[in-house]
Amino acid sequence: MFVAKAEVKTPKASVYLVQLCKHFAHKVHATYDDSHGTVRFKPGVCIMRADRDVLSLHCEADSEHALATVKATVGDHLVRFAWREELPSVEWVTCASADTRTIPVA
Repeated sequence: MFVAKAEVKTPKASVYLVQLCKHFAHKVHATYDDSHGTVRFKPGVCIMRADRDVLSLHCEADSEHALATVKATVGDHLVRFAWREELPSVEWVTCASADTRTIPVA
């Protein structure tokens, strides 16, 4: 299992979580509420958590290539949705597979 995480500081963490999940739900399976979301892409999964001012992203996939696809999809959409904040990019940290599931699944 390949894993990457990111924490994006934004006062609109919950807004972006819901916006991302609603957007992706048009094409893939997504479950969400105001504070947690899970999106199941074909290449892998992205689990999101919104705290007061941080959107935490946890992506998993079976290969490096699949993980790169999930990260790019989520990161690119978030940057587009957050254009008013001028969010330049999402800074991903690759994790050892032993670090998986640090974001609780709702």
